[in-house]
Amino acid sequence: MEIKLKFGIDQLLFGMKQKNVEAIYGKPSTQYVDEEDNIVYVYNQQKMRLTFYDEEEMRLGYIIAQHPELTLFGETFIGKSWNEVQTLLASNKITKLETEMVDGTENYFSEENWLFINVDYGQVFKVELGAVFSEKEDEFDWKFKG
Repeated sequence: MEIKLKFGIDQLLFGMKQKNVEAIYGKPSTQYVDEEDNIVYVYNQQKMRLTFYDEEEMRLGYIIAQHPELTLFGETFIGKSWNEVQTLLASNKITKLETEMVDGTENYFSEENWLFINVDYGQVFKVELGAVFSEKEDEFDWKFKG
């Protein structure tokens, strides 16, 4: 399951509708509506939560994943030390990271790629990936055109 920065994960592309995702993974294990009226699909086997934005015609706009076989730049990283992952990012020219500590969890954010890497006890345990904005700033750069 390759993370494609600014695009999505594997066959999942930002901008897909629920029916497009269901054609790939089938019905979700569970689903719910969040506090902003977005629909969230939970896929247990893939260890992913997919958020379809209410204000964007229910397009896929956000992915939270923690599958151990996720890859970034061709390398698995879930369960690896932050130092190893930081080196991987730096070798791929991602060095500008905002850092935040929440309840002991370190969160590293690359705004350019809308990528969050969550670290606990020195190990990466989760990644969050969002659709990026287009040049028009308040519009998303949807990668799925269907």
